[in-house]
Amino acid sequence: MRAFARRTVGSKTVWGSMVMIVLFAVSACSTTPDRAVSDKQLRKLGESGQAVRARDRAEQRLRGVARTYADRTPLSLGLVVVHDVCVPGSGPGWFFQQKTDDYKVVCSMNVTAYYGADPRHMGDTLDGILTVGDHARSGSAGSGSPVPFTHDDHGKRLVAYYQGQGPNPHGPQAPEPTRLAVSGQLLTWDTTHGGAPRRLVEEPYAGLVDDPPVSRVVRDPKNATVAAIRKRYGSVFKLEFPYSNYYWVLKNGRTRTE
Repeated sequence: MRAFARRTVGSKTVWGSMVMIVLFAVSACSTTPDRAVSDKQLRKLGESGQAVRARDRAEQRLRGVARTYADRTPLSLGLVVVHDVCVPGSGPGWFFQQKTDDYKVVCSMNVTAYYGADPRHMGDTLDGILTVGDHARSGSAGSGSPVPFTHDDHGKRLVAYYQGQGPNPHGPQAPEPTRLAVSGQLLTWDTTHGGAPRRLVEEPYAGLVDDPPVSRVVRDPKNATVAAIRKRYGSVFKLEFPYSNYYWVLKNGRTRTE
């Protein structure tokens, strides 16, 4: 009887230990790895001279593309919103490789531009945008043109629709087309063909925190609004660039810039 009791107690002890090991392992797998750097280190790296120079280059490049639309198409630039962030990489993971394991810090930037346009001439406005893309693509710049939209099959049908010379390219029952997406650029605009409810370009997201270099927000002009652009021109176009990395600090101490 005593031997059985000892075996029972021993079995419970072994099983209890195994359960604790399994629970600890599961907890370790499900817990987000520690950050690669502290908040203080993140700010120091994000404020370094190399980071600032890379940030300036990235912003000027994206702003330059936004200006190209205003300079060479019928669109009138009304507002530019810049958002860039610096985030820490992850600490050492126990079991699984993390995408952020290789770097200490990475900084990325997004730019969104808002333009005014005459809603009575949407077909001509779109045709002008696509023509700039056509010319650039046929020249030495090739596919690297700041304006990637062209008179491809969809572009031709879109212009014809807005000029009253063709059907909706998405089908007779489809809603009014209001977007073009090519090479990472997304162009959207207000509906102009009637129907309810009217779909409009919204104001920039107001929840972005301006706390550089962790999160930097720039509005240019500072007090401009989408509503004011629409009131002045009649309709609004929105051009978005995706977040793209411009500065990395790797865990081996090396840095990379865009």
